[in-house]
Amino acid sequence: MSDTASYTLPKVWKPSDVGGTWGKINRPVAGATHDKELPVGKHDLQLYSLATPNGVKVTVLLEELLELGIAEAEYDAYLINIGDGDQFGSGFVDINPNSKIPALLDRSTNPPTRIFESGAILVYLAEKFGKFLPTEPAARAECMSWLFWQMGSAPYLGGGFGHFYSYAPERIEYCIDRFTMEVKRQLDVLDQNLANRTYLCGDEYNIADIATYSWYGSLCLNNIYEAAEFLDVASYKNVVRWATAIQSRPAVLRGRRVNKTWGPEEEQVRERHDASDFEIKAETSAG
Repeated sequence: MSDTASYTLPKVWKPSDVGGTWGKINRPVAGATHDKELPVGKHDLQLYSLATPNGVKVTVLLEELLELGIAEAEYDAYLINIGDGDQFGSGFVDINPNSKIPALLDRSTNPPTRIFESGAILVYLAEKFGKFLPTEPAARAECMSWLFWQMGSAPYLGGGFGHFYSYAPERIEYCIDRFTMEVKRQLDVLDQNLANRTYLCGDEYNIADIATYSWYGSLCLNNIYEAAEFLDVASYKNVVRWATAIQSRPAVLRGRRVNKTWGPEEEQVRERHDASDFEIKAETSAG
């Protein structure tokens, strides 16, 4: 390990300019910074999100439900640009006091039901529509175990490895080594589990796969953080096989495009209000 300058801990920590890609949106207090109402569309389900891994979880599930012909799963998806601080607007904070995407409002209930945290949204929708969450007790427990595993693992991959590898103002060897070690351990956990299973819980695809694919599938197949070679993700052959199968699903391909503002233009659907939004984007790109 390279030598680093020693850091003297202050008696009481005070915030400073941490720099880096996302430094300007970090703050040590909660709550809204400005008044801003959220737009409302025509459907019962109103999603406010961005196509990060956590946001993709929800749009993939919604598109999977629509793929099954469940019309009540139609939704409006509005873009929350976290770089611009949209997550600190008063309307968004009313739905998610934690100011993180995604946030969902279900207007089919009276009063409307707010749901925040991506895992909670997946469970809510799966239970609401009776799909992608087993009901048999042991199978349900297995699904929930893997779902909560992903929720607990994501901070190490995103907030830890992703931050220090891609976004921190400087690369610190200790931090990168610490989080790389844990991310590779998590990939090995997945790889070993998938050695004898088609999906995380067995033969059936469910919300645990959707949640975990959105992070680890994207890491392996879409090279998030541009770290696929660094992490040697190709060596986790069972994970790659599983992720490739999931990414080929039509609903997943659509869900990954919703609220996306980067990459090829034809892959971006900044807002989604019905299925025609995907067709309009395709026609525009072709033209």
